[in-house]
Amino acid sequence: MTAVDRPRLASLMEREEQRFVREHPRSRELHERARRTLPGGVPMHWMTKWASPFPVFVESARGAHFRDVDGHEYVDLCLGDTGAMTGHSPEATLAAVRRQLERGITHMLPTEEAAAAAELLATRFGLPEWQFTLSATDANRFALRLARAITRRPKILVFDYCYHGTVDETFATLREDGSVGPRRGNIGPAVDPGATTRVVEFNDVDALDRALAAGDVAAVLAEPALTNIGIVLPEPGFHEALRRLTLENGTLLILDETHTLCAGPGGYTAEHHLAPDMLVVGKAIGGGIPSGAYGFTAEIAARLATLTTLEDIDVGGIGGTLAGNALSLAAIHATLEQVLTPDAYSRMVPLAQRWTEGVERVLAAHAVPWHVTRLGTRAEYHFLPNAPRNGREAAAASDFELERYLHLAALNRGILLTPFHNMALMSPATTADDVDRHTAAFEETISQLVAVA
Repeated sequence: MTAVDRPRLASLMEREEQRFVREHPRSRELHERARRTLPGGVPMHWMTKWASPFPVFVESARGAHFRDVDGHEYVDLCLGDTGAMTGHSPEATLAAVRRQLERGITHMLPTEEAAAAAELLATRFGLPEWQFTLSATDANRFALRLARAITRRPKILVFDYCYHGTVDETFATLREDGSVGPRRGNIGPAVDPGATTRVVEFNDVDALDRALAAGDVAAVLAEPALTNIGIVLPEPGFHEALRRLTLENGTLLILDETHTLCAGPGGYTAEHHLAPDMLVVGKAIGGGIPSGAYGFTAEIAARLATLTTLEDIDVGGIGGTLAGNALSLAAIHATLEQVLTPDAYSRMVPLAQRWTEGVERVLAAHAVPWHVTRLGTRAEYHFLPNAPRNGREAAAASDFELERYLHLAALNRGILLTPFHNMALMSPATTADDVDRHTAAFEETISQLVAVA
């Protein structure tokens, strides 16, 4: 298959939509009710991006599966786009949360769990000091403020098509003329991102060198591998060059492991012995309870201690009354200690490899020239014959109509994929049967698509 038969794709999509509507009357009823008080009938606007005519309404979820209000059971390979990477409601996290609920949810005071959670993060990621937030977005925002304060520099640098939550400065992209502007879809940017941000292509060491040479970049904020435009892996030597250039130019290096935690218990940083100045992680570390954290070296900690006076420490734009709350910290402690363990990864990584191999067999059998990329417990296919080298190549290969068909066809066959791209994520509760169920559904879907292509 060298091209998609568009009329056939449209016909298949219509058939899948009709099937979905027919089989989900209760979800449709709840959606109509929700539309009276929720824009688009959803509690967050991006939930309208699911490929179905209306969202599936969840009745319950446990482990690697969930059940909708119409009684359908699904294999969940989306897992809250990493938020439920632990599997839904892991027992160890549940037990810790139940205990803490009885003792208080939030106090604006520390608990013993705070030190225990920080110790686990320090051991995993190799950074000695930590602070807690409610999300990785907050952690990134605070880390950037601290980097600007330490370096007294105004700019940050990110890689094109990166994703760091809803941080204003990171919703930036390279225009055709090489200038920086708002990323497509950026709603109401506070300022032109070109005023705050430099953007270079991932894996482009020469461009990175030129961008840092001006000496006004406080920090590079980077995912160790791009994940939200499809998985784009670093080329050999890229991270070594990134660390060398940031050190040479007096720029701090902040690594965002929120999605690349899939690489191993200590994320890509531990797996590949990286040495950032600061590190951000969120989503999965709380087992589904809103959580985030950022860590830093002892040198950075010493510099931070001089930034503000005790009198003004509460008005610096960092933190919030719910940050570091007792419930989140209890969840983080239990999740890191008992759920996202090295043993769990030893089972999850082979399942991601099994998923990759199953997709590759289907593609080869039907001569479909797509590439599958795996990173630890996460895998994804691109509509490209070879792995993309950067975010722009990955974005250029996107096909919204084709993606929606593949997602809806999977959903109708009991498989949930991440709505923003073609990703599957394994949890400690995922099984080989779950993976094989996806392979069978993918085979059926692709065979129908290429029947007359």
